[in-house]
Amino acid sequence: MSFIKVVHTIMLSKTQFKEWFDRYKYAEVAATTAALLGSQFSRIFSGLTTAYLITFIEYFAFYSVIIGMAYWQCDKKNKAIQKKTSFSDVLMIIKNLLLEFGYPAVLDILFIRPFCMYWLPILTGNSLTGIMAGKICADVVFYFLTIVNYEWMKRKNHF
Repeated sequence: MSFIKVVHTIMLSKTQFKEWFDRYKYAEVAATTAALLGSQFSRIFSGLTTAYLITFIEYFAFYSVIIGMAYWQCDKKNKAIQKKTSFSDVLMIIKNLLLEFGYPAVLDILFIRPFCMYWLPILTGNSLTGIMAGKICADVVFYFLTIVNYEWMKRKNHF
């Protein structure tokens, strides 16, 4: 299936929203909590430093949950068939996560999220409101790209 068809499917499919929500909800709760806690750095550091600190803290929380959940699901599946989780299973998890999150994460962590976390507090005049608005703006771009990858991988039977 072409990239355009995957994007079209995503834009039209409201029934898949629950699947996406269930896949990312716990990681997003952890990331949002981390971003809010990280916003306290704005009292100590400059805007750009705080923007990158929040981005890295948020990423650590998000991917800790994503990796933990992926491993737990793999382990659960293996236990059901009475198999131990092997090193090749872990490599498969890493490969799938890189395919799903790879370029969206690179764009997000280096450009989109720091840009939003820096400018929106300035534009709103309030660091907490601006950080939440920046997070939402960055999340829209990140999740759009990530879901395109996720749907493409499902169609290619990577999961």
